[in-house]
Amino acid sequence: MRTMRVQRFGARVAAGPGDRAVIAVAFDPDEAWGAKAEHPVAGTVNDRRVRGRIVPGGGGWVFVLTPMWMRDAGVAAGDDVIVELAPEGPQRGDLADDVAVALEANPGAAAFYDTLAQFYRRAYLRWIDATTRRPELRAARIAEVVDLLAAGIKQRPRS
Repeated sequence: MRTMRVQRFGARVAAGPGDRAVIAVAFDPDEAWGAKAEHPVAGTVNDRRVRGRIVPGGGGWVFVLTPMWMRDAGVAAGDDVIVELAPEGPQRGDLADDVAVALEANPGAAAFYDTLAQFYRRAYLRWIDATTRRPELRAARIAEVVDLLAAGIKQRPRS
């Protein structure tokens, strides 16, 4: 199991699209946490809790701040801030070996898993882990989850 590390850096808040603001990320999240199209993260900006996504932008990676968060936190474009961010939710490096191997075998499912919010990731993993009393069911559930993820389905349909 790989431990996901918190990244801490200083930055200046810049005006972004619309009323949003952006913070240029001072590290390569693909290098730090594994390659993804975007990185769901949680952490702090000037010790105020924040959640969001690190996305490509401006020739590198940026973290986008919403106008409401900026208003509530008292942060404005041009401010210097201290940022601490870590990947949100269960990451592929944190998965049980059998689940990780199944996702590695299906790159499409793995890529879609990486885009899911932690709520959906945890729901899939709880459903798989509910097989502790019936281990013969675990492999079938893992296969079903991989198929659903490969099809781009966020949540397992209820019967």
